[in-house]
Amino acid sequence: MSLSQEHIIKKRLVVLGGGISGMGAALLGAQKGYDVFLSDGGDLGAAFAKALQEQSIPYESGSHSMEKILNAELVVKSPGIPDNAVIIQEIKSKGIEVISEIEFAARFTDEIIIAVTGANGKTTVTSLLDHILNTANLDHTTGGNIGKSFAQQVYEGKSTHRLLEISSFQLDGISTFKPHIAILLNITPDHLDRYDYKFENYVASKMRITMNQDEDDFLIYNADDKAITEAIKNSNIKAQLIPFTMEKELETGAYLRDQQIHIYTHNSHFTMPTEQLSIKGKHNTANAMAASTASKLLKIRKETIRQSLTSFEGVEHRLENVLKINKVQYINDSKATNINATYYALDSMEQPTVWIVGGVDKGNDYSELYSLVNRNVKAIVCLGTDNSKIVNAFGNCVEQMVETSSMEDAVRVAYKLAEAGDNVLLSPACASFDLFKNYEDRGRQFKNAVRGL
Repeated sequence: MSLSQEHIIKKRLVVLGGGISGMGAALLGAQKGYDVFLSDGGDLGAAFAKALQEQSIPYESGSHSMEKILNAELVVKSPGIPDNAVIIQEIKSKGIEVISEIEFAARFTDEIIIAVTGANGKTTVTSLLDHILNTANLDHTTGGNIGKSFAQQVYEGKSTHRLLEISSFQLDGISTFKPHIAILLNITPDHLDRYDYKFENYVASKMRITMNQDEDDFLIYNADDKAITEAIKNSNIKAQLIPFTMEKELETGAYLRDQQIHIYTHNSHFTMPTEQLSIKGKHNTANAMAASTASKLLKIRKETIRQSLTSFEGVEHRLENVLKINKVQYINDSKATNINATYYALDSMEQPTVWIVGGVDKGNDYSELYSLVNRNVKAIVCLGTDNSKIVNAFGNCVEQMVETSSMEDAVRVAYKLAEAGDNVLLSPACASFDLFKNYEDRGRQFKNAVRGL
């Protein structure tokens, strides 16, 4: 799969988008002998501009110069630019190949790739796997949709294993990308605005993670997810299929029995009591199964896996315990930007909960949450510029609902509504862009407001 340096000398590469993935692609392209030009329609950060200048890579920001773009032989586009954008359509009409940054990076490595995707849980599973690989002292890098881009990692040097979190947007731009171990956690409606509001298009995008795998590769998948099992049934998948499930026992794969995780792979049996897992909740048991199964395939010692599962501290902004004030636990789940993620959060609440919810709605169907809200939520604090959909959805479910438009107000109101023994949970079920830069900014503002009580 690697390309020789001579083969690509002077080939013109245009990188669209100057974010983390675009920067990685530009640096890697220059290192491999491409004639690189980076074009960013927005503002290029000062640090990124400096890095390009240091490598003598020409760039523009604030607009796209089509004459400088349409003479490309290859275009690497940011995952944030949809395929139906006018600029992409124009580039493709000229017969120019357009790929994602992970596809570009994959063309310069024959290392072992472990790729994790899913609508929810992929950051937790990737981070847990990273923790296991670190504990096992296995040579690897971690990044992709989190941390460093894949291209940046390849640019910085060789590694035995590449652990990657991969989004559907990144998978849309692949043609040869081939993970040795692919992990498919779940497929629930998300980002449908990018997929013509058709769930089947989103499913097809996620299934691309296995399209280049062969008989020597592995697809670890959630056998409890109907969309995944249907897609597998209707696809010609060549990889070895390794399911994980919370609902039944398996001869091969991972399952739950008597509050113990059981994993059978290649005549080897691994067990782990769920009570010893450091991350709690049913969804995290499934996440632990997926990560442990991949670790077994990488031949990591059972004791190392067990030790890692008990010591993992979780992911920032994902069911993160912040503080306990007056016997009320404050929990930051700002990363829950869709209904399914918030479903997991509400399902794991064992005490009466004051729920902070709201933001930019992505076509949410809140009815899936009614039973959990009725069971676990005592009051709702709406946080957004337009809370009407949430008010309409849950007005009859709780006795107290308060609308707010800043994090400080939301936390202050929640503080007044909560009593000793309650939880205050920020799990927005929405994107953050109405009041915050991103979900990290939202989560940090929540933590700062809690610490300021």
